Amino acid sequence: MSVLHSPRRPGGLLRAALAAVAAAVLSCTTAAPAAADEPGWTAEPVAGSAPAAAKSGARPYFYLSGTSGTVLEDRLALANTSDQEHTITLRGADAYNTAAGAFAVRSARESTGAGLWISFGAGTTVKVPAHTRAVVPFTVTVPPGSPPGDHPAAVVATEAGREVGVRVHLRVDGPALAALTVEDVAVRGKGATARVAYTLVNRGNVALAPELAISAEGALGKVAGRSNRALPVEVLPGQRVELTEPWPGAPVFDRVALTLTVTAPGGARATGSTSAWFVPWGIAGATGLGLLGLGAVAAAALLLERKRRTRSGDGPGSGPAPHGSAVPEEAPAPEHELTGAPR
Repeated sequence: MSVLHSPRRPGGLLRAALAAVAAAVLSCTTAAPAAADEPGWTAEPVAGSAPAAAKSGARPYFYLSGTSGTVLEDRLALANTSDQEHTITLRGADAYNTAAGAFAVRSARESTGAGLWISFGAGTTVKVPAHTRAVVPFTVTVPPGSPPGDHPAAVVATEAGREVGVRVHLRVDGPALAALTVEDVAVRGKGATARVAYTLVNRGNVALAPELAISAEGALGKVAGRSNRALPVEVLPGQRVELTEPWPGAPVFDRVALTLTVTAPGGARATGSTSAWFVPWGIAGATGLGLLGLGAVAAAALLLERKRRTRSGDGPGSGPAPHGSAVPEEAPAPEHELTGAPR
């Protein structure tokens, strides 16, 4: 018996090896989802427990309200979608929003507020069989004398290091105060990349969904601001949030007075302001003639600004900063209004 060997083309072994490696990689990639760490269970509010959710069924969070000294009740649903039993531990926790606006919960040791009002009684540890749904009741005991307003909290389910938090919107009945301030306003960058940095502080007792508008006044003419728009953040009572806002209308050369106006439902309104010089130093430094021209324009801008201030009753303005593209001047104290609306 003879064995016939087929002739091999140059590089044939290399191509075969590469094909084998590619097949192995493809096989691993295809099998990856089966080996992924699937939790196998979910935690969410029981559908339709609240009157407002009865029509739609599903609820993204719990909403509870009542007077101080009362006990509120609701139910959590744990659904096991896997083929094995899961043992889940339940607790209450204080909740907050991160600087990026994401919902987060505090640990058991860090919780000192409304998270401690939540109790599962004897149901803090629940065994959920495979393909089974367990409904676990819990209570929220509002201590006597609790201040009115929103008290952020969450129900937390934990197993083997995996933690799921379900938000609890808890409001204690009483006068609701929607109030905020705008602080630390500053301009960063220049031209189309300019941004306005600022800090929002919730001074009231209810969560706020703020809207922002920016108005700008230049010494050399009209400057584009930003129209009123909703901010993608919820500011909880007592929370400070540092934000930045794109400002594509920033001028190349001018002295600009900037005013930020922030409003929120419930009558909250606050303003913050700053002023800055925008100077194209890179262009100015190219030639002596450029410097001379910019010096003349700067003098004209100062003259216009002084005339504007004289007409409005203000004193003389300060001169341009020697360096930098956007140099903030001393900002006046933020103005804010505190408006209470009894609920």
